[in-house]
Amino acid sequence: MTRTVITPPEFAGWLSQAKVPLSLVVKHGNIVYVSGVPPIIPNTNDLRTDSIAGQVTQVLDNIALCLKAGGSDLSKVLKCTIFAVNAAHFAAINEVYRTYFKGPMPARAYLGVDHLLGGAKFEVMGIAVKR
Repeated sequence: MTRTVITPPEFAGWLSQAKVPLSLVVKHGNIVYVSGVPPIIPNTNDLRTDSIAGQVTQVLDNIALCLKAGGSDLSKVLKCTIFAVNAAHFAAINEVYRTYFKGPMPARAYLGVDHLLGGAKFEVMGIAVKR
């Protein structure tokens, strides 16, 4: 099996500006791995900074774009990991999260951190199978 690195075009500018050593999407066999994605507005380098619900929506939309580039979608997510700088956002994140995942929920971890790169309040990474 070969490993394929995928950069969704919507995030190419952000990745080059961020100058961090990562691949946003890696496909290996039937598995698609998505690195931690903050609430970056696609095709810009701007961090979405409105309500927590708006930021969660942006992050999960970004995850969906990354999965699509890797040949998958949200219905095929096996596991999500959420990194959040404020535990008080747990309920707001869950409220939006439930609108993106139906049926059996993916495995999930919710980790509190003291800061995230770029000033994001949270980010999500995921693992999915191909469609």
